[in-house]
Amino acid sequence: MTKLAANLTMLFTEHGFMDRFEAAAKAGFKGVEFLFPYAFEAQQIAEKLEQYGLQLVLHNLPAGNWEAGERGIACHPDRINEFREGVDRAIAYATALKVKQVNCLVGIAPTGVARDTAQLTLVENLRFAADKLKAVGIRLLIEPINTFDIPGFFVSRTAQGADIIRQTGSDNVFLQYDIYHMQRMEGELLNTIKANLPLIAHVQLADNPGRFEPGTGEINYRNVLSQLDAMGYDGWVGCEYKPKTNTVDGLGWIAAHGLA
Repeated sequence: MTKLAANLTMLFTEHGFMDRFEAAAKAGFKGVEFLFPYAFEAQQIAEKLEQYGLQLVLHNLPAGNWEAGERGIACHPDRINEFREGVDRAIAYATALKVKQVNCLVGIAPTGVARDTAQLTLVENLRFAADKLKAVGIRLLIEPINTFDIPGFFVSRTAQGADIIRQTGSDNVFLQYDIYHMQRMEGELLNTIKANLPLIAHVQLADNPGRFEPGTGEINYRNVLSQLDAMGYDGWVGCEYKPKTNTVDGLGWIAAHGLA
């Protein structure tokens, strides 16, 4: 059965961040995710999770200067020390928040760096992070992201992500499969998911075009989600979309897709 997690970076933005936990719980969610916890003390977030009976299913490693447009630094040869310090920081938060998987945004291809060099850096960084995370029982994920929304993003297709995972030689690196991003880049959603299911540890959704809630665009989410269940996927599905009007009014898609 599909387990939906509210992405608190994208949903319930009518409220301040620390008030979104209550809003998600009132809307019926049992799981939440978000991009980054680092602007808050871990204990503050832990108290909200406990207060509202929520499970935090995912957050990301530190990803450089987000406000300046950086979208990860794992493929940047001149940022290796910063990346590795970020792994330690993520472990401290994930442990305190009882998170069992964290996502690595690999970043935009660095200017003036050969692609082979950037990929070698990425693979070595992922291997390092996977080993450290495995020691504390946390899985590492990487996410292919479409290059329309983030031009130059280093990993943009499922096969590319799977190949990088194989290059790490680690059994603790998995795919975060974002249906919206992969619809934009390659389509063929169900066959791609089926072919890569052993590597997929987390799924996210939004419709296309617009990155709004399911039912607003071209993706047949009733079919995609039912087939995902039939394939045996038992992880969470993160609702990482922009509400077309406001969050609560937009949640009608859940019942309309037979998920209430």
